[in-house]
Amino acid sequence: MSYYNTSKEPIFYHSFNSSETNTEWEALSSLGLKITLAIFLSLITLATLLSNVFVIITIFKCRKLHTPANYLIGSLAFTDLLVSILVMPISLVYTVTHTWTFGQIICDIWLLSDITCCTASILHLCVIALDRYWAITDALEYTKHRTAGRAALMISVVWIISICISIPPLFWRQAKAHEELTDCSVNTDQISYTIYSTCGAFYIPTVLLVILYGRIYVAARSRILKPPSVYGKRFTTAHLITGSTGSSFCSVNTNAGPSDGTPVCINHIKIRLAGSILERKRLSVARERKATKTLGLILGAFIVCWLPFFVVSLVLPICRDACWFDPILFDFFTWLGYLNSLINPVIYTAFNEDFKQAFQKLVRLKRIS
Repeated sequence: MSYYNTSKEPIFYHSFNSSETNTEWEALSSLGLKITLAIFLSLITLATLLSNVFVIITIFKCRKLHTPANYLIGSLAFTDLLVSILVMPISLVYTVTHTWTFGQIICDIWLLSDITCCTASILHLCVIALDRYWAITDALEYTKHRTAGRAALMISVVWIISICISIPPLFWRQAKAHEELTDCSVNTDQISYTIYSTCGAFYIPTVLLVILYGRIYVAARSRILKPPSVYGKRFTTAHLITGSTGSSFCSVNTNAGPSDGTPVCINHIKIRLAGSILERKRLSVARERKATKTLGLILGAFIVCWLPFFVVSLVLPICRDACWFDPILFDFFTWLGYLNSLINPVIYTAFNEDFKQAFQKLVRLKRIS
């Protein structure tokens, strides 16, 4: 159907004698909305791609960020990058046209990529929170096991679970392989799969994240309020004014020193040591607060972005014809979920000081180490 008036009769004739002009204006208006929507979604896709690329490059080039915890963040960025490459461009076309024109094979690949990558992105948030929880509640013991190999194992488990959630629809879709497709979606007649996939990809991870974040918050607050210590003991005033005599740092001078015979230089060393410990404690408290705030923002953004989509995805197949939902609103919820892949790297670069400094140097094309 053409959007333009190809008739030889004057346009004003139709405007007064038929409804064709109104129809053409509606068509042109619809086309304008589609173009605007396509541009907007393209910008979101491009921003998602670039932001995650920058996070990956920043971690790769900055040796200071080469830690197991940051490897998990880098893996999350890589997963969100896959969402922007494999999922969002095709979803953009499908959202704008509301017609599937890519065939069965591309449909299967797109659905597999969509479910796998989005689930993996969500589960990465869980392993990052789990890593953070172990680090803050059992720091001394967990440090021994917090290795790159352990991070790789956690990442592998994430992808295995994600693939197990995304694979089942391919089996019952093979029966329709010979049919011409006009739409591409998971068969919602399989109620058992709907419950299995939504629980595995969202509801269970969400409960786990809320529990972990609650415990992280309590543990971080406890560490922030806990007085500093020296050599595993409570740090009190006694550590500033008493100590062992006969140190090899200097000779004992009871006339110049305190009445208990403690060398003056030892006391000075202890005072400097105490100041250093207090400063490290202050910096540690600041880092704990920022890390906890960052994790809270990520949790909040995750729930806001994905909750509407998964509620609708679970409720509609169950209530079937008794429920009606506007497809446009469902598209909005879908892209709101995709938006989480853009928010994750933005939060990390904006609220993590190490990432922020390394990222700024990278943008300025300075050498980072």
